[in-house]
Amino acid sequence: MNPQFKKGVLEMIVLVAVSRRDMYGYELVSEVSRVIDVNEGTIYPLLKRLTNEHYFETYLRESSEGPPRKYYHLTASGVLYRERLVAEWNGFWKNVNNYLEGDANE
Repeated sequence: MNPQFKKGVLEMIVLVAVSRRDMYGYELVSEVSRVIDVNEGTIYPLLKRLTNEHYFETYLRESSEGPPRKYYHLTASGVLYRERLVAEWNGFWKNVNNYLEGDANE
């Protein structure tokens, strides 16, 4: 996949995934990888930034497989931001697809 395409939608996919259920970092990497190929080195800095921007809050939950895990939860600001990104994506995708199919107004 074109790296610029991936970069453009990664943040939105992360926000949508966490809005469906709270997740810890590695779980989120696995979930996002179902859609686009990513690694931990890509996801963790994004999670830190989104948390610093108050779109996520975090909490620790005990794990039966080792130390407690840091879970990410979407805040009210995160919900609004996700909704805005999805609306922008839907309009963008529609316009590009219409153009590619030759239906764009010239």
